[in-house]
Amino acid sequence: MAISITSSSSVIVLVVMIMCCEVLCSPNPQCDPDYPDEGPPIYERDVELLQFAENLEHLEADYFLWGAFGYGLDKFAPDLVGGGPPPIGAQRANLDNQTQSIIGEFGLQEVGHLRALKSTVGGFPRPLLDLSKSNFAKIMDSAFGRKLDPPFDPYANSINYLLASYVVPYVGLNGYKGSNRFIRGYVSKDLLSGLLGVEAGQDAVIRHHLYERGEQLVHPYNITVTEFTNRISELRNNLGMCGIKDEGVFVPPELGAEMRTSSNVLSADRNSLSYPRTPKEILRIVYGTGNESVPGGFFPRGANGKIALQYLKHQD
Repeated sequence: MAISITSSSSVIVLVVMIMCCEVLCSPNPQCDPDYPDEGPPIYERDVELLQFAENLEHLEADYFLWGAFGYGLDKFAPDLVGGGPPPIGAQRANLDNQTQSIIGEFGLQEVGHLRALKSTVGGFPRPLLDLSKSNFAKIMDSAFGRKLDPPFDPYANSINYLLASYVVPYVGLNGYKGSNRFIRGYVSKDLLSGLLGVEAGQDAVIRHHLYERGEQLVHPYNITVTEFTNRISELRNNLGMCGIKDEGVFVPPELGAEMRTSSNVLSADRNSLSYPRTPKEILRIVYGTGNESVPGGFFPRGANGKIALQYLKHQD
């Protein structure tokens, strides 16, 4: 692009821009990453665990992008799709301005997450995702143990979309916490901690918005927001099959922080630490089958990557 300089003020602006560019683009030795001097930056097991996480990042990216903008990763970052099939049933949600802004930001953050993961540990084509209204309706029916009438529609309004969002990023947060103990490389650890921080923030924002609306009735079911969160958390605990690692936004005091509060805007264990989940547990939950070898739910053909595929091999 040619730049035409027509005045002395333009010259000053151009000089300032060049100086700023030099400052921003030049490496600053005082701000370089402080990595260890020894040890591999990435181990083989690190690659497997971080690639497994790409399944959930794909799920979140297309769910948030479609909900906020009406189109997904194929338009925002087609290079990250890897030739994978488009998601089933994704659509724009009927969101108020604030919720649309928040969800849009989340979606764009997930694009960055996928780029960081794939540029660091490689990746695979996007798996087939089911983001349809009917799939979310099945999840809510399972959570309540009965068919909701009319079927739950995550795209109908902001509160429905936030409740459906409650289903998604928390599982990714659990997965990063669970992987942390096995990650060894210093580059891998740096990547995981960065991902975990933002995933935890997303989950906190969603929980906060639902917490504020805890006593609000979800139309037309005459069921409170709090009860929805409790039922979804119970469903995930049941599917995960490894005890309580998930809690709604209000809990009995014995499950609250220091066993002194029912407020539970952040889900955590008795020491207020995030719960971990293994890849097995995560697959049981996102498949909706309670079996890491039987795909379904958000991943009708199963998840991708070495870890997920090794369980699919055991499918009867």
